[in-house]
Amino acid sequence: MSTHPARSLSRVLEDFGSTLLDLEHGDAEAAGEIGGVGIHDPHDEQHYPQRAIVLGVGVHGAEQTSRLLRDLAAHRAAALVVRGPVEDADELEEVVSETGVALLALTRGASWAQLAAMLRTLLSEGDVGEAGAHTLGGVPSGDLFALANAIATLLDAPITIEDRRSRILAFSGRQDEADTARVESILARQVPERYLRVHEEDGVFKELYRSEGPVHIPPPTIGDEVALPRVAIAVRAGDEILGSVWAALRQPLTPERDQAFREAAKLAALHMLRFRAGTDAENRLRADLVTTALEGGGGAVHALGRLGLVTEPTLVMAMGLARGAGEDHAHLTAERQRLTSALAVHLTAVQPRSAVALLGDVAYALFPATGDAAHARERAVQVAANFLQRTGDRAGAVIGIGSVAQEPAALPRSRANADRALRVLLSGESAQRVASIADVYVDALLLEMRDLAIANRDELSGPLARLAAYDTKHNAHLVETLRAWLDAFGDVIAASASVFVHPNTFRYRIRRVAEVGQLDLQDPSARFAAMLQLRLMGPAESDGARAGDTAPTPPACPTPTASTPSAPAE
Repeated sequence: MSTHPARSLSRVLEDFGSTLLDLEHGDAEAAGEIGGVGIHDPHDEQHYPQRAIVLGVGVHGAEQTSRLLRDLAAHRAAALVVRGPVEDADELEEVVSETGVALLALTRGASWAQLAAMLRTLLSEGDVGEAGAHTLGGVPSGDLFALANAIATLLDAPITIEDRRSRILAFSGRQDEADTARVESILARQVPERYLRVHEEDGVFKELYRSEGPVHIPPPTIGDEVALPRVAIAVRAGDEILGSVWAALRQPLTPERDQAFREAAKLAALHMLRFRAGTDAENRLRADLVTTALEGGGGAVHALGRLGLVTEPTLVMAMGLARGAGEDHAHLTAERQRLTSALAVHLTAVQPRSAVALLGDVAYALFPATGDAAHARERAVQVAANFLQRTGDRAGAVIGIGSVAQEPAALPRSRANADRALRVLLSGESAQRVASIADVYVDALLLEMRDLAIANRDELSGPLARLAAYDTKHNAHLVETLRAWLDAFGDVIAASASVFVHPNTFRYRIRRVAEVGQLDLQDPSARFAAMLQLRLMGPAESDGARAGDTAPTPPACPTPTASTPSAPAE
């Protein structure tokens, strides 16, 4: 069991060790309680939690590092992490002493994203539940890192605790005593695919999950890679397999250590259940707080305070998932949960005060909106676009951005606008994957007007009704002709090409539109009314834009050109 406080820099260095982080300069004991994780962005306004560990992504050289250390001192940060090996490290010792901000080096090859995720996991332990931490077997309840270190001491070997998918939940110190595969697993928080494939082929997992005791696994042969033997044991809660504990051994287990490993697996089950319960409770609490904040009213201010958000301008993001053909409800639910977790990691890396929760089928994010409203919307769109670019097109996720809420009472309106933008994106009429309500306002308005028309059971009337009836009776294409002409702003050449007819034929048809529909094509109001009806209730059999089209209405109605008829009828 660690003697260092759970949220201290000393505890971070003890748990992560030289596998991920090295202390270059500074006093870890003097850093105090760590308040959170921040990421340095030289091109944006910085907002860090109090006593933050700041990740200096892209910071190199003594000059940049010195400047950033002094800036962080003004923000009362606890530590700065830069990519190792640190250039001119000796020159920075005096600056570290002057600022009191510890300087850490991230191991080459380690992922900044994985480091941020692991730091947040470690620092969040104990956030949910009673203030006085309970212990299980002398280890704080749910503290998997402390448990891994305790087991490593019992077995005298570096330990990893993994879930059913071979993802690394926690690891002990001394990982540098293991092999390349183990270090690679720690850096990626996932056992390498090539080793998983070999274990699957050799039946390792089948034996592991049906055995009650430790399973000894000889080092796999993969090219010229040298690996240590492993011993693993499944972690069970009744009939449920929670995961497994793996030790990299240089010598076989003694009978005493074999028995200790068995007992440790039982203890690990209790900790993993507590860890899972704590995570579930925290997720439920966060969802309740986000819901309360989105509802506005008197409880919103309190909820925002509990979420660590200050009462400053905020906007709402709404992420939805398009349902693909053949995908069942369970798959979509799991995918939504996965993307929600990924979005939470992404947003808090960019803006630590963000909060994300999955409410029904939509993941909502509260995102602080610094600067003027237009700048805040643009930044939110860029952040969301970067996230979707990382997740790829396969997931089919889209994100709508609401309006900026200057006060908590305005958050419900921001959520409503985020939902409106999301609906436009999910309608399939837009090729965009991210849009703010300001970008798709007209599209959203058209969808809502169509809803109103359907609710009122409205039918085509006036010129459009006459044209549709004529087309049905005579198998004609007057509605299609009118739509093409309006979409082309009255350009007969372009309009005729869009419906694959000769321009002269099209001119004849547009004259018939004016005659049959009794429609004055020179009247802007008449053209706008026809265009709107086509957008909202156009006949479904038309080859042009169909009912429910949400493309924005042109800013000005088409003005007849020289090629259009000079009068509604000849």
